Amino acid sequence: MLAHDWLVGLRGGEWVLDAIAQTAAEVGEVAGLYVMFDDRRGVTPAIDALPRVVSRLGRLPGASTRLRRWLLPLYSLAVEELSRRLAEEHARSAIDLVVSTSSAAIKGLRAPDGVPHVCYCHSPARYVWSQTEEYSSGLRGLGLRVAGEAFRKWDLASAANVTRFLANSTHTAKEIRRCYGREAEVVFPPVRTQFFTPPPPGARRGEHWLVVSALEPYKRVDLAIGAAQLAGTQLRIVGGGSELRRLRRLAGPETRFLGRVSDEALREEYRSARLLLFPQVEDFGIVAVEAQACGLPVVARRAGGALDSVLDEITGALFLGDTPLALLSGVARCPRAAEYMCRAQAERFCADTFSRKMSAMIGAGTT
Repeated sequence: MLAHDWLVGLRGGEWVLDAIAQTAAEVGEVAGLYVMFDDRRGVTPAIDALPRVVSRLGRLPGASTRLRRWLLPLYSLAVEELSRRLAEEHARSAIDLVVSTSSAAIKGLRAPDGVPHVCYCHSPARYVWSQTEEYSSGLRGLGLRVAGEAFRKWDLASAANVTRFLANSTHTAKEIRRCYGREAEVVFPPVRTQFFTPPPPGARRGEHWLVVSALEPYKRVDLAIGAAQLAGTQLRIVGGGSELRRLRRLAGPETRFLGRVSDEALREEYRSARLLLFPQVEDFGIVAVEAQACGLPVVARRAGGALDSVLDEITGALFLGDTPLALLSGVARCPRAAEYMCRAQAERFCADTFSRKMSAMIGAGTT
């Protein structure tokens, strides 16, 4: 049985779920997928083929939109309800293993007695454990101040429902230890290196910079905009989110917002840019590896998952600090002739490696 926080868009977490679903199907029968919210976006064929069980909370009108952020006080109730339904399903047809992928609450799912629960953790819930400041403004911040402490207590207690934690990076493994007092094995997420490939021989890159990111507070896209203004360099930004209006006001004429684009268009953006700016602290940061798979060097903060994925002054540059000038110091050290090394580094995170490791773990968990 698989479990996932929500299906509301096709991002890194959903590609991990897709890979786990395919791997689990090769090992044995997958009974279904439990989710808190589902608006039928963020699905691949492998995910769509799974019978889905959605919480009652997720059936509220608009619950799968941005409204879900306001429902944080009820997440624990949704997971407890799904736990009861999982126990009922187990009584009808025995379940051998539960595998959850979580960055919010579904890791608290309680497996039936005697059934192991393996959690692939992208991050302990950021808004109550590590990035409370970034989410502190406005009405959403008020809601978190009111409900955050109760959710944090439940989140800590429900970590006991996990038999084994897997982490998507060394950084996340440390966060799991800090937040939950549990050890986690690092299994890097799968990157579609067969799709994200370097440009054809002879193709010329531009001199512009690229950002690929959800436009949310903790992504720190404002640093990239400020750096581009200081350098007078063209910046292209792929992605959308709640910060779009504010970032447009900050940006100058050198910055262009492209919105959300297709995978094919994204690949062309990676293939044509001079470098990728990655100013945020990410738990893993699959975008940084996609870029390197296309031969694009990455300028990233010296923190989080970038410490696993970016080789300083080889496949990009790592910078310290929280200002546009600090980011520019990384740009100054970023190598130009890096395509071969970038591609070689990205291959470490290919889907085949992930599938082999997960297959062994799923097989061991069901025997």
